[in-house]
Amino acid sequence: MRVHPLNTGTMCPIGRRLVNGTGSIFQRARMVCHCLLIETNDGLALVDTGIGLDDIANPPRLVPKWVRQTTPRLDPAETAVRQVEALGYSRGDVRHLLLTHLDRDHAGGIPDFPNAKVHVHRREHDMAVTRRTPAPQGRYITDLNQEDFSVFEDGAKQELTYFNRTNLPIALSLLIDSSASMEQRMENAQEAAIGFAKKLRPQDLAQVVDFDSRVEIKLGFTNKIDELEAAIHATSAGGSTALHNAVYIALKELAKIKAKNPDEIRRQAIVILSDGEDTSSLVTFEEVLELAKRSETAIYTIGLQPRESSALKGFREAEFVLRQLAQETGGRAFFAKQIDELKDVYGQIADELSSQYSMGYASKNPRRDGAFRRIVVQVSRPNTVARTKRGYYGPVSH
Repeated sequence: MRVHPLNTGTMCPIGRRLVNGTGSIFQRARMVCHCLLIETNDGLALVDTGIGLDDIANPPRLVPKWVRQTTPRLDPAETAVRQVEALGYSRGDVRHLLLTHLDRDHAGGIPDFPNAKVHVHRREHDMAVTRRTPAPQGRYITDLNQEDFSVFEDGAKQELTYFNRTNLPIALSLLIDSSASMEQRMENAQEAAIGFAKKLRPQDLAQVVDFDSRVEIKLGFTNKIDELEAAIHATSAGGSTALHNAVYIALKELAKIKAKNPDEIRRQAIVILSDGEDTSSLVTFEEVLELAKRSETAIYTIGLQPRESSALKGFREAEFVLRQLAQETGGRAFFAKQIDELKDVYGQIADELSSQYSMGYASKNPRRDGAFRRIVVQVSRPNTVARTKRGYYGPVSH
């Protein structure tokens, strides 16, 4: 029996440093759809099919959002059927397709082998063919109990020692991009941010940070809505974009807020509005992301798509940065095509900040090596997903 490893679809997303471990975070990475062609006594068998010819002829089959994020090459020569033919076989020689799962980059080539028998796990099959009533989208569940949650650290289940579903006070840093590209949309952006500030409770604190080529704290932490409104109105457009500097400073400012007693414990969050890539920061994105991962701050990002088509390439890099900051810290990334969408986006962030749980545990990992530990939170209630920060750095020996 011979086994042929095949790359049935090269993908090139931004983030080479994170994906391949080399180069810049803004360079294109290289990922492959790894499939296996197995020669058996009963003909050929394929383990997964990768991207198919129909996907290449009609890319919307792959879902535009996925194509935009992964940037697949869509080269017909990389499809499994063309590689089978290059080895001297025909598509009819492939008798079995063994699918590990039904994601678009693993099963898109099924139509290229019409005579093959498809093998798939029962659970994957049932999920694909069972008609289900869609779960309500975007509804926050606020009545879960401690026993509804399971927490895992690096795959090991942990025992919760703290659980709270009471809305804790918030310390919030509101970052507003005031670079020159925002000039025509500044007034609407201000009004949307003010609407968000007005939803804060008396026990919450917020600051306003204005950034273009420089970063300015317009107002320190306060619970006075009128002062927050005046500070937001005081922002004005001009200059380039120093997004990384602004996030770095906001994280440092939030780190200064220390609880002297249990009544002063606050959840920390940053809400960022930006319309373009960073062009003038002294701090690198890698440094900002590392600081964010070490913080206790959830970062919510709003990317406002630029009007000029010439700026879209830079916006794709900004989109990557905004997504990474949100995903790594347990926040959420939003992207708006029109300025009038901001009010609704800020409203969704306000709803989420008021619908969160706090949990804690003593790690079962005794090592003090400072390594990053991955966290996964599962919820037992059907059609319910928990979102949290991706992990934390363990302690070190002194």
